[in-house]
Amino acid sequence: MEGTVVAVVLVAVAALLVLRSGMRVVNQVERGVVFRMGKALPSYRQPGVTFLIPFVDRMRKVNTQVVTMPVPTQEGITKDNVSVKVDAVVYFRVTDPLRAAIEVQDYVFAVGQVAQSSLRSIIGKSDLDDLLSDRERLHEGLALMIDSPAAGWGVHIDRVEIKDVQLPESLKRSMSRQAEAERERRARVITADGEFQAAQQLANASRIMSDTPEAMQLRLLQTVVEVAAEKNSTLVMPFPVELLRYFDKAAQHFGSGAAPTAPAAPAAPVPAQDPRVEHRP
Repeated sequence: MEGTVVAVVLVAVAALLVLRSGMRVVNQVERGVVFRMGKALPSYRQPGVTFLIPFVDRMRKVNTQVVTMPVPTQEGITKDNVSVKVDAVVYFRVTDPLRAAIEVQDYVFAVGQVAQSSLRSIIGKSDLDDLLSDRERLHEGLALMIDSPAAGWGVHIDRVEIKDVQLPESLKRSMSRQAEAERERRARVITADGEFQAAQQLANASRIMSDTPEAMQLRLLQTVVEVAAEKNSTLVMPFPVELLRYFDKAAQHFGSGAAPTAPAAPAAPVPAQDPRVEHRP
C-alpha cells in the first residue's frame, strides 16, 4: 500500500515537472512562433500562458513593438554633383510574426541594410535643394523603397525621416555669401521702391499746393508747431506770415496784368499835288 502511494506521488511529481518544462509565458508585446519537430506551426501563440510539448516543441518569441533604428551616416554625391553626408532614422514593426521568424534570419539587420542602400540611392537621385527643403517627398520615397522588400518579411515601415544633412565647409561659405547677396539685393530694391513712392507722393503734394496756395501757409504753420514742440530749440521767423501773403498776392496781380502797349508812330505826310500838272492814267 505504501509502495503504491509512493509511486503515485512520484508520477504526480513527474507530471508536474513535465508540465512545468512545457509551460511558457508570452508577454503582451510578443508573439510566439512554435516549431514542432523543426516545422513551424501555421498559427502563432498569443500573449499569456501557453503549453508546449516537452522535447518536441520549440518556441521563438517575436517582438511586435515599433522599433526605432538609426541609419548610419551615408556619404554620397547628389544629382547636381555636391558631396554630402546624410543620416536618417527608420520606424518599423512586425505585422506577421510567422514570416519574420521564417523568411529572414534577422529582420532588424535586414531592414538596416536595406535602409542604408535606399538612403544612398535617394541621395544620388535628388538635388541639394530637395535634401534641404523638400524632405517630406524624400521621406515618402525612402519609406516606399524600404517597405517593398520588408513586406515579404512580415515587417511594415511606419516612417522614415532624414535627420541631418552635412555639407562641405566650402559649400557652406558659398551658400552664406549667396544668402548675404540676396538679402542685400532685397534691401536695395526695398530702399529704391521707398524712394520711388516718396517721390510720387511729393510730386502729388507739390501739385496740390500749387493749385491751392493756402496749403503752403498751413504747412508752414504745421512746421512751426512741430519745431516749437521741442524744448531745446528756438524758432526765429524773419518775416511775418502776413508779409509773405502780401508778396504772394502782389506776384499774382503782376502776373495776371496785361502787358503795356507801345505808342503808335505818327503817319507820314502826304505830298500835295500841283494843279498845273496833268495826271493821265
